[in-house]
Amino acid sequence: MTKALGAFYPRDRSWHPKAYTPEYKTSVLRSPQKPLVSLGSTLSETTGPVFGHSALGELDADLILNCARPGESALGERIIVHGRVLAENARPVPNVLIEVWQANAGGRYRHKKDGYLAPLDPNFGGCGRVLTDEEGYYAFRTIKPGPYPWPNGVNDWRPAHIHFSLFGSGFAQRLISQMYFEGDPHIALCPIVNTIGDPDAIDMLTAKLDMNNTIPMNARAYRFDVVLRGRRSTLFENRMEGN
Repeated sequence: MTKALGAFYPRDRSWHPKAYTPEYKTSVLRSPQKPLVSLGSTLSETTGPVFGHSALGELDADLILNCARPGESALGERIIVHGRVLAENARPVPNVLIEVWQANAGGRYRHKKDGYLAPLDPNFGGCGRVLTDEEGYYAFRTIKPGPYPWPNGVNDWRPAHIHFSLFGSGFAQRLISQMYFEGDPHIALCPIVNTIGDPDAIDMLTAKLDMNNTIPMNARAYRFDVVLRGRRSTLFENRMEGN
């Protein structure tokens, strides 16, 4: 099932990082080798899938419990991540499917190719999903991921982050990005983050501590709003296409 909302705002390419950034080594092979071609939007791009609450499991939005054994829970700092998904004109985008995945509290992913020495948590799968409501609001519960080393430079570490995948009201609003945490010193040192030229854009990728929405004696909260498709859209990792 699809729904049409008309054309989207053009992307402001000066707002997004360049595709070819040699200090982020994998961009050398992944960046386009030929000039980009601009094409107009088609019906298949301005419409998108409609998701319903029946598509979600009972614990999909609770990463602390959704892969845990009965009576147990994931290890780590318990947090709530919440916010709104908006279009560039500040209108809420309802029924957006948000999928998230992340490393555990020690900085290790549950993936067979993750060779980091940090231990796995048998009660943490590291993935979940949630739908926005009619006001574009979403919330999920998880543990705060740890930073981890990666083979880019001799001593490069990724900041703590959570990956986000969103399906907006049309396929042209498809967004895959990362959320960082306020106050993390690794943000300024990260080669991926440093592909972004505008400090305001980096700030939009950084969740802010929100003590007004914590659960006392349980979990702190972080606020992360997402803007889909436009001159001030949340960045699409390090790639020009999509978003």
